[in-house]
Parts: sequence; structure tokens; C-alpha cells
Amino acid sequence: MSATRQILLALVLGIVTGLALNTGAGSLPAGAIVWLDANLLKPLGNIFLRLLQFVVVPMVFSALILSLTSREGGTEVGRRAGRLLIGYVLTSAIALALGMLVAQWLSPGSGTEGLVSQTATGRQADSLSQWLVGLVPDNPFTALGGGSLLQVILAAALIGTAMRALPAESDPLRRVIESGYNVTLKVLELVLKIAPLGVFALITSVIATQGLDLLLRLGMYVIGLTLALALMALFYLVLLAITGARPLSFVKHFGQSLGFALGTASSGATLPLALGNARSYGMNESLANFALPFGTALKRDGAAVLQGFNALFVAQLFNIDITTSLVLTVFTTGLLVSFSTAGVPGAGLVAMTTVLGAAGLPLEGVAVVAGVDRFTDGLRTALNVMGNCANAALLERLDGRRAEGHTPESFSSADTGNNPAIQEHNADTTAARAV
Repeated sequence: MSATRQILLALVLGIVTGLALNTGAGSLPAGAIVWLDANLLKPLGNIFLRLLQFVVVPMVFSALILSLTSREGGTEVGRRAGRLLIGYVLTSAIALALGMLVAQWLSPGSGTEGLVSQTATGRQADSLSQWLVGLVPDNPFTALGGGSLLQVILAAALIGTAMRALPAESDPLRRVIESGYNVTLKVLELVLKIAPLGVFALITSVIATQGLDLLLRLGMYVIGLTLALALMALFYLVLLAITGARPLSFVKHFGQSLGFALGTASSGATLPLALGNARSYGMNESLANFALPFGTALKRDGAAVLQGFNALFVAQLFNIDITTSLVLTVFTTGLLVSFSTAGVPGAGLVAMTTVLGAAGLPLEGVAVVAGVDRFTDGLRTALNVMGNCANAALLERLDGRRAEGHTPESFSSADTGNNPAIQEHNADTTAARAV
């Protein structure tokens, strides 16, 4: 069974097992589910996430430096970053607008007045100036140790630029980094062997402890948000088809990353898989090594949909008139916040307080949706990953990077040998040439 099918099967089994535990709680000893969750399910899931996070920072750091010091990478990085940012802003604006339009159409806040007696929780997100200052690490070891992808990207950009200016002197360092990158790929291959178990534990924990009662009470909210996310995903598939970026092949090769994001709700933890899927898809290696970490740190289509949808949901919940001024405030703030939302589970709720506060909407709305946030968090993360990978694929198509009959033969032999997906792709290519 392929890794993608294993992860999807683990998701289904986790949902079924979680429902069985939750619905059968009455026949189990008191506190049995809580004990099982605290001593088995959560530890297993957290161990798996920590193993992936162990790989993320060295992989991103080394991949970016290798991309910047390659023959084409250094001259392309500025132009790529600019075009990616333009694409991010445009597609995030569409995602935000879709969330608001679906919320206005379905009016999910109607009929749920009984839930507003809860009190809000959460803290204010950092201001824009604090966020900008936080991008700059005070030393490279803090950037690598802290796990902030934006700081890692900036540190790698500075070091990679300096290495490119001193090619002869930095060549030994580049060989060390390349060796470290290949070792990291091997570590990732070992970690992914337990991916189905980690995904199973994470999703079972959520369903077993939270159940579906609140999900049913907020059914229209969940349906509406899911619909908005699905429409944005469909938009990307149409865009890929229009530009000739092979949407069906895109879904096939990135399906592993999307399924993993659905189960873990962490786009940062999904990044190593996405880089491997990009190779099997045939994406230019230098572009993928730069664009995917860059997008993981910044690109949040799921967060954009959430902020637009939730703001209008809260306005409907408290019977607040949805004026043009409120819509413009939500749109502007939500667009900015979507780029600063962390790629970890639950980060959307923290960012939501900023959008609601800027629009003058009650922060109690955060507490209303907090109970079902984990159910939709995986869907939003999957859209984040899809948007990031799709923007990289679109950039490659628009740049004309993919020539007719392109194969991953330009990848290093170490990458090809360690990645079964690449071996399968090369075998398919050889067979096609024979035909």
C-alpha cells in the first residue's frame, strides 16, 4: 500500500475508533478515555510531530542554502520571491472573499444564540511592527533553535548570499551542507515509516475526547466553512488546469502531503513531505527548495478563509449589521493576519481575536467556535499546503521552467536514490519513452 493510502486509511480508522470510544464512554470505567488519551494517544501523536519538527529546520536551512548557491538559484531568488508574494496576495484575497461570501449566503450565525453565553479565551496576536521585528534573528543559532521558519529563511538567505559571493572559499561548507541535507532526507524516510500510527493517534485523540455534540450544534457553521475551503481548493485546480500544470498529477503526487496535513493540522510538520512530493511531481528542485519553505512561512489560504467566514459569522451571531465599513475592515485585517498566522494547530483562533477586535466585533465569538476548531483545522491546513504547492507550480509554469518531456534527471543522485517516488517517476518516464 502506498504511503498516501496508508495515511488516509489511518485517518478513517482514527475517526471510527474515536467515535467508538466516545459513544461507548458510558460503558467504560470512569475516566478511562481521559486516561487513554493522556497516556497513549496524545503522547504517540506528539512524539511523531516532534520527530517531524526535528527534521524541518535542518531541511529548510540546508535546502535554501543549496538553492541559493546553485548555478541558477542566486540570480533567480529575488524575482521568484517577488512573483510569489504577488501570487500570495492575490490568491489570499480570493480566499478571504470566498469565506465572506459563503458566510453571507448561508448565514450560519442564525439560530445559535444559545451559545453566546460562553466567555472568550485567547490572547491578542502580535502587531505588524512586532511581527516585522520578529523576522530578524539576533543570532543564527537562535534562529535554528527557535523553530521560526521566517527567521530560518532569513538566516539561510544571508548565509547563502555570502557563500555565493565567495564560491571558492565556501565550497567546503557547501559540501558539508549538501551532505547534511541528504542525511536529513534519510532521517525523514525513517520517520515517515510511523506516519500512519502518528496520524491515527492524533485524530483518535480529537474525536474520542471532544465527540460530535458541539459539532452537530454548529453544523451549519462547519458545513459553510468546509464549503468555502472546498471552493478555494477547486479554484486552485481550475487555475492549474488553465496554466497546464496537470491538476490530476498534482493531486496524485501531493496527495500524501494533503492527507498528512489533514491529520496533523500542522503545515510546518508537512513541509518535509511536500518537498519530497514536489520532486516526484517533477518540479524544478531549486524552485521547490526555495518556494515551499517560503510559502510554509507565509502562505495561509485556510487562515484567510477562516478569518473572513468567522468575522461575518460572529456579526450574525450577535445581530450586528454587516456594513461596507465592517466588510472592508475585516477584509484588510484578515488579509494581513493570514500572512502572520503560525503554521501550528489552533493558531487561527489566536489570530481571530485581532480581526474581531479591529472590526469592533465581540471577542466572545472566539469561544463559540473554539470547540469545533480542531475539526476544521485539518481542512484549513490541507488548503494551506495545497495553496503553497500550487503557487510554486504556477510560478514554474508561468516562468516556462518546465520544458516538454521534462524529467527529474537534474536532481542529485542522492535524492533520487533515497526517494521511492522519484524512482517510480523515472521508471514511468523510461517506459513512456520506450512506447
